[in-house]
Amino acid sequence: MQHKNLVMTDGLYEYLRSVSIRETEIARRLREETRLLPMAMMQIPPEQAQLMALLVRLIGAKRCLEIGTFTGYSALAVANALPDDGRLICCDISEEWTSIARRYWQEAGVADKIELRLAPAIETLTALLAGGEAGRFDFAFIDADKSGYDAYYEAVLQLLRPGGLIVFDNMFMGGRVIDPEATSEGVDALRQLNAKLRDDPRVDIAMLPIADGVTLAMKR
Repeated sequence: MQHKNLVMTDGLYEYLRSVSIRETEIARRLREETRLLPMAMMQIPPEQAQLMALLVRLIGAKRCLEIGTFTGYSALAVANALPDDGRLICCDISEEWTSIARRYWQEAGVADKIELRLAPAIETLTALLAGGEAGRFDFAFIDADKSGYDAYYEAVLQLLRPGGLIVFDNMFMGGRVIDPEATSEGVDALRQLNAKLRDDPRVDIAMLPIADGVTLAMKR
């Protein structure tokens, strides 16, 4: 069976942006500042951030997790989508990058919704589980070191309530997941996780061909 896939040309992408993106001025400035950094490729695009914010609202999320924060653009989108009593725990190890995030969160008036924990993410997740937080979160975004994705998934799945949602980023790894000559630890880890998610009865999934591949996994 043949499938005809639409090619996302630069012109069509600009059209998508022009008719669908609702980005605050603060978010735009954060994205533009991040674009000038050496690790700018770690920044998610505005259409992905907007999708995440919509998903947070759709499921009525109040307690969220983020694994990998960088300069805080995705966290800003999620925090803006949360109600006044909503909370987001962000896990990262970089004081340098997250200092930019803190500045913009403060300016946007959402800093009080966000708790940044600077430590290896698996340590933070383990501590949350040990503290009796299993089943108490609604939403999680995983976008950190790719070799750690499976461990993050297993921990986050315990922390989510039934019906809670996980968003995984970079599931295509720039197309390297289908390149037999690409054998890095991160690529191999995501190949294995993609196959695991396909067959995992604990979740319902959908992989979306946006940005660098986004997978949604809802806990049953």
